[in-house]
Amino acid sequence: MKFSPEFKEAVLQLSEKEKDKLLIRLLKKDHNLVNRLYFELLDDKNVDDHRAIMEEHVLTRAKEIASYAKSLNHLKVIIRFLSGDIAEHVRVTKDKFGEVSLNLLMLNTVLKSSDPLFQKTNRNHASKFCLYVVTRTFRCLVLIKSMHEDLLLEFEEPLEELADLISEKPLLMQTAINHGLDMNWLNAENIPDDIAQIQKQVKAQGFLR
Repeated sequence: MKFSPEFKEAVLQLSEKEKDKLLIRLLKKDHNLVNRLYFELLDDKNVDDHRAIMEEHVLTRAKEIASYAKSLNHLKVIIRFLSGDIAEHVRVTKDKFGEVSLNLLMLNTVLKSSDPLFQKTNRNHASKFCLYVVTRTFRCLVLIKSMHEDLLLEFEEPLEELADLISEKPLLMQTAINHGLDMNWLNAENIPDDIAQIQKQVKAQGFLR
């Protein structure tokens, strides 16, 4: 939302008491802002601490989700809740590194535990989950390429593991090929410089949807 200069000036002219009342009223309606301010102002844990906590949460929940999912389509539905937990962590802490590392951990853990589901699910029922994995992988590659090159090695192992897991599952591998995801890119040094543009072009062609 954009505010006019006049509106901004009028708000700044309010008394401190009026500003305090407005702030509290706004905070009551914005859960994300409350969490963000608590993290910045009061939390005794830093970003790394919160990421470590989330790693344990993702590892545990991803295994649980894969174990009780009834099908790959069901898995796709319930994994979004875990993805939402990661998104909330990123919103609160602005942890760009964790956005990638936690998503890769989630994908790898789920894929390692989902072989029985791939064996008993037909192509049509598997398509939505496979597309979710490919779309999320594309997103991770775009984020990695936007980071400082010194961080690339941090993602080398989880990317290689993800490439192996995708390649082991024919339906997932075929989905990756159909949607323009090259397995060679799952190496931090091989991610194209224009990966973000490639992603946009693939979406413009009606894929990754």
